[in-house]
Amino acid sequence: MTNAPTLPPAAGRPRSVRLPRSARKAQLLKVALQVFVEQGYHAASMDEIADRAGVSKPVLYQHFPGKLDLYLALISTACDTVIDGVRQALASTQDNRQRVRATIELWFDYVARHDAPIRLVFESDLTNDPEVRDQLDRVTTESASAIADVIGEDTGLPTEAAHLLAVALVAMGQVSARRWLDSASTLSREDATRMLATLAWRGIGGFPKPDAPL
Repeated sequence: MTNAPTLPPAAGRPRSVRLPRSARKAQLLKVALQVFVEQGYHAASMDEIADRAGVSKPVLYQHFPGKLDLYLALISTACDTVIDGVRQALASTQDNRQRVRATIELWFDYVARHDAPIRLVFESDLTNDPEVRDQLDRVTTESASAIADVIGEDTGLPTEAAHLLAVALVAMGQVSARRWLDSASTLSREDATRMLATLAWRGIGGFPKPDAPL
């Protein structure tokens, strides 16, 4: 009795390699990120994500029950990256003027990146979903909280007042950076960040430290 011939793998999807669960999940997230960034949430499909990852749809659904779950996992990680970036910018120096500049530069650097997950934070097409909106709002809330701590320590302002100023700074950085990108401004990123940082510092710098001479 002769052995049956070995059939070549089916064309299309690459043959899947068995991976540990954590490694497979990381691979699926990486592939999903590429698809979401290229196509947006609504146009992306679980079929394509599974196909690009070289797995069956049941394998994909073992890790993520649905497309929204997969998207939320990416959004959550991206938001953490932005928030951690703000905290690192604030901790990078004790010079408050340089802190303002570092934070403004952070927003411009993030919106100009094309390797996302950051793109999902600034360009999500699913902002009407409450769970997605909560994650995106977390960027503003936690970034402002970190900035408010610095403002409160340095000015002695009440918590509510420090937080209001912090929210204004975050909004200024985010909105201005996105406007700069969307309008295809002729200003270089360096010039744009310098101008905005100067404006922000001249505003926040008007609140002196408690022990500053009058």
